[in-house]
Amino acid sequence: MLFYLPVQDSRNMFYTCGPNEAMVVSGCCRAPPLMVAGGRVFVIPCIQQIQRISLNTLTLNVKSDKVYTRHGVPISVTGIAQVKIQGQNKEMLAAACQMFLGKSETEISHIALETLEGHQRAIIAHLTVEEIYQDRKKFSEQVFKVASSDLVNMGIGVVSYTLKDVHDDQDYLNSLGKARTAQVQRDARIGEAQYKRDAVIREAHAMQEKVSAQYKNEIEMAKAQRDYELKKAVYDMEVNAKKAESEMAYQLQVAKTKQKIEEEKMQVQVVERAQQITLQEQEITRKEKELEAKVMKPAEAERYKLEKLAEAERLQLIMEAEAEAESIRIKGEAEAFATEAKGRADAEQMAKKAEAFNQYKEGAMVDMLLEKLPLMAEEISKPLSAAQKITMVSSGGSEVGAAKLTGEVLDIMVRLPQAVEKLTGVSISQVTSTRMG
Repeated sequence: MLFYLPVQDSRNMFYTCGPNEAMVVSGCCRAPPLMVAGGRVFVIPCIQQIQRISLNTLTLNVKSDKVYTRHGVPISVTGIAQVKIQGQNKEMLAAACQMFLGKSETEISHIALETLEGHQRAIIAHLTVEEIYQDRKKFSEQVFKVASSDLVNMGIGVVSYTLKDVHDDQDYLNSLGKARTAQVQRDARIGEAQYKRDAVIREAHAMQEKVSAQYKNEIEMAKAQRDYELKKAVYDMEVNAKKAESEMAYQLQVAKTKQKIEEEKMQVQVVERAQQITLQEQEITRKEKELEAKVMKPAEAERYKLEKLAEAERLQLIMEAEAEAESIRIKGEAEAFATEAKGRADAEQMAKKAEAFNQYKEGAMVDMLLEKLPLMAEEISKPLSAAQKITMVSSGGSEVGAAKLTGEVLDIMVRLPQAVEKLTGVSISQVTSTRMG
């Protein structure tokens, strides 16, 4: 039990801390005090004391309201700073322990903030609004540089500083912005116009170069095409010449081969023809002998017979022709005499008729017309006799049938004397009544 208690007490003498914290041990045997950043340490109770200090990064909102610049323009500036106690640097850690040991993070932040704000105000007072507004990076670097040199003495390192906001209550920055905006807009319009002008010029140059390149390319293509076509024409001519020579040689060889074949055929045909001629000659000789034996001798006898018969028939035909001619001559003389006699009779008859006409005049003409009336009636009724079908329509007050048709023909015949009287001036009824009287 006596051994266990010291061991248990020794365990309570070891202290640890994280990387964002530092421990400071002071007292007996600790001169100067021991500083441990992120680790463990052995502390003897009663004669030694342990204290802790935070190494966390502190974010400070550094705000300076209505600070007059070099030209007397009041502006408000807000900056953001990141600060922390540097635990890895023993000297800075010792300075921080001297300054802030036993203080909270809030108290440390307040001390650092007051320091940064003072330096920020001092720098604003030495610059113009335009310099602060237009070159924020330069302003931030100046604040960072001045504040760092001062805070280092306190064991605090400035990690970063950034200018967050700049504004004023006199509308000064807005006026600068308007002027700058107008200038920027003017420069933008000028730049846009210049760019458009340059773009049009470059486009025109590009188009010119494009057209020039296109023409050059087309010329090169035309030259290449021309060279190709010339070379191709030469090659084609050579190829065609070789091909023609080859084809001519082939055709010549074919012709020679065909000629040899034809010559062989002709030779065969000549031999065959010679054999056929020999056979035909032998056949002719045989047929001549056979003809002489079978045909020629009987034919000579038959020929003699036919010659005699033909001579007799010729004589007979001559005699018959002479007899026929004499008969025709006599018949013609008889017909001529009969015609002459008939003509004299007709002439006498016509003379008598003429005398009768001269003597009787109208009576003779009427007599001739009366002789022709039956013929005229026949001619008038001939179309009716040729009709296959006749359809007759009556209104009910006259005859129908054959009697009606006959009456129509008779009516036509009755009208003939009137027609003759109109044509010749001779009245048949008057002449007839005169002759009857």
